[in-house]
Amino acid sequence: MTISLRLNNEESVLFKKYAELNGMSVSELVRQSVIERIEDEYDLNAYEKAIAEYRENPVTYSLDDVERELDSQ
Repeated sequence: MTISLRLNNEESVLFKKYAELNGMSVSELVRQSVIERIEDEYDLNAYEKAIAEYRENPVTYSLDDVERELDSQ
């Protein structure tokens, strides 16, 4: 897939310099940035769901408890 991106001159220079500084193409910079953004949002959503579940039922288990439970199965 090909995507066009409109940048003003200042943004274009910033993207190119940053990509060059990190030894990558502008395409790779944009691709990695978008992927990282998606992963960050996914992680945040997973965290928010987990913390909501914990607040509803604040039960915790020690590592020893988990190991005992897994060994008994």
